[in-house]
Formats: sequence, C-alpha cells, structure tokens
Amino acid sequence: MATINDNYLKLKAGYLFPEIARRVNAFAEANPTAAIIKLGIGDVTEPLPAACRAAMVAAVEDMGDRDRFRGYGPEQGYLWLREKIAQHDFQARGCQIDPSEIFISDGSKCDCGNILDIFGNTNSIAVTDPVYPVYVDTNVMAGHTGPVNDRGEYGQLVYLPIQAENNFTARIPDQPVDLIYLCFPNNPTGAVASRAHLQAWVNYARAHGSIIFFDAAYEAFITDPELPHSIYEIEGARDCAIEFRSFSKNAGFTGTRCAFTVVPQSLQGKAADGSAVSIHSLWNRRQSTKFNGVSYIVQRGAEAVYSAAGQEQIQALISFYMENARIIREHLSAAGLQVYGGVNAPYVWVRTPDGISSWDFFDKLLHNCHVVGTPGSGFGAAGEGYFRISAFNSRQNVLEAMARITT
Repeated sequence: MATINDNYLKLKAGYLFPEIARRVNAFAEANPTAAIIKLGIGDVTEPLPAACRAAMVAAVEDMGDRDRFRGYGPEQGYLWLREKIAQHDFQARGCQIDPSEIFISDGSKCDCGNILDIFGNTNSIAVTDPVYPVYVDTNVMAGHTGPVNDRGEYGQLVYLPIQAENNFTARIPDQPVDLIYLCFPNNPTGAVASRAHLQAWVNYARAHGSIIFFDAAYEAFITDPELPHSIYEIEGARDCAIEFRSFSKNAGFTGTRCAFTVVPQSLQGKAADGSAVSIHSLWNRRQSTKFNGVSYIVQRGAEAVYSAAGQEQIQALISFYMENARIIREHLSAAGLQVYGGVNAPYVWVRTPDGISSWDFFDKLLHNCHVVGTPGSGFGAAGEGYFRISAFNSRQNVLEAMARITT
C-alpha cells in the first residue's frame, strides 16, 4: 500500500474557512429562509474594474488571431507586466526593484506555501499569533514542526503574540530565528507596522542571517502617508526579505487569480556545506519546474491595473471597501464593543463581549443575527477572545449586518 505524508496527520481537524463554511451550511439547511450575510472570508464582491475587463476581452480576441495568439508564456511572467509592477509599485516609492526580481503567480497564498520548497527542514521559524493559517499549515505539511498542543500551537515554531496589550506589534524574539513571517497591514487584526518597527526587524534579520517573508497583500488599503507599503522601503531589506503581493483585494482578482512575489537578486541563503546560494536562482528554478505561468489573458487584465483608468477604478474599489470598514468600526464601537483595525486595512478586529469564546460568539452572531464573521481562535491561540469582521461586501449588506448586530 502506498504511504502518505504523515505530516498532514498533525494538522488540526480542518482549515479555518472550510470549518466556517461547514457550520454556515448546516445552519442554512436547517433555516432555509434565513438571509445570511457573510462578513467572514476576505472575498471581494464588487465587479472587476472596467479597464481590466476591457484588457481581458482584447486579450481573448488576441487568442483568436494566429499572429497574436500566445501559447506557453514565460514562467516568471510577461516582461511588460513585470515592468509596470516594478515602476508603479516599487520604483515610484524609491525601492530599487528590477523587473527581473518579480515573479508573476496565481496567488500570494500559493506563493507563501510554495516558497518553502527552496528552504531546508532545519530552519527555525517565527510566526505572529494570531496568524494567517496558511503560514503555519504549510510548514506543518512540509514537516517543519512538531505535534500540536492543546492551545493549537505546533512544536518547533516560535510564536510572537500580537494583542491589544502590545498594540498588535510583532515583538522581536530574544533568540535567533531563520525564517520570519510578517503580514502588514495585518490579517487578521488590521494592525500596521511603522517604518521604525520594520527597520528593527530588518536590522534583526541582517544581524542573524534571517529571511523575512513579508506578506503585503493589503498594502493598497493603507491610508496613512507615513506608513510604508513595502518592506523594500526599509534600508537593508533587499538583503533579507521576500515580499508577496496580490491583485486579489485591490483589483478584485480573487476569482481571476494573479499575484506576484519579489525576490531580490542580492538575497542569499546557506547550503549544507556553508556556501552562499542565490535565493533568486532557486526560486526561478522552482517556478520553471513546477509552474507554467499565469494565463496571457489574466496578465493583460493585471497590466491594465496600472493604466490611468485602472488606477482610478481600483482606488474607487479600495475607497468603497474602506468606507465599509469605517461603517463597521463606528457601529460596533457605538454599541460598546472594543474594536481595532479598519483604518489602514479592510478588517475590523473585535474583542468578544463578556469574555465569551470566539467560536461561541461566531455561533451567536450566526444564529441570532444571521451574520458570519471569523472566530479569532481560528488564527491562533492569541486570537481567542477576538473576532474578525471583513469589509468585503456590498454597502447594503454591511449596513444591514450592523443593524442586526447592534439592535
């Protein structure tokens, strides 16, 4: 009989969002007339920007013409898209990122897991708590952790609690760690990192030979001009950081699938014999072997994000969702709940009232208000006692959900 990867058996019963879906589906089947409003999973609801749609339609027409038809594209992504990304997202902010350092992909979630292919099994790994579950679960699958304890923490991971008491900042560990996951604006708390805080992390990483995995999927929602949008705005970051970006939330590509990862040419890791190895070369080799690239049609749609019309349209989308976040934050605050985030991120992080557990609060909102959120404990032990509400929905649904919760 074929053997399996036993590391999968260490995973907790189910990934957070399928478990939410299971509970919601069970409730919906028992209550078929209930009008359920979902503010849990961070999926967008508004249509793709017109500029992206027009570019994709034109690309479909290209595929019907022999002279313009495209087959296999470059695994790293078409140069015309990588040039736009480098110019608009990085060079315009003073970051010295070259198009050759950008890898187009079908999602930053995929990249955050796939990046582990090129790193060894002996690295010490730090994650924030609460944390985007993919960071932890993919390390469990790869065999980088021990078993899970009663608090849901895996052995051999270094957990960095981020709570209201420390202003939701990631405390730099006392001991050296090799790989560090940072996500700012943070999912799930909505917290942000100042330049000084990120500089401290970069200094730490350079001092210890660590590599930071910087998830910037929500950078477009930053409203404070003093806050950095990229880790590469921080001096020295090119020598110690990989950045993950996505078109999912800023341009509504959750169902279209396009993202990118930045791996600087200067970034190095260490081989078993102690020699330095280019991380860029390893990632390029991995992608060339295991990935055939994002479709030409989708990449043309992503390129349109950087047109004048595209920039105007995605800013309107971002403003729409951030207005939703403001409505959620202000309504829940007025109702006497302690709320965090929702200012530079599309997530509002709520302390559960009266000390009830986060899953009990989930069930209460679902059964009493027919509103779905995300229990904080699903993001880690330090998330217990909190609850995440997403601003990704229609204005009508957000207003209705707040009315149900607060009355």
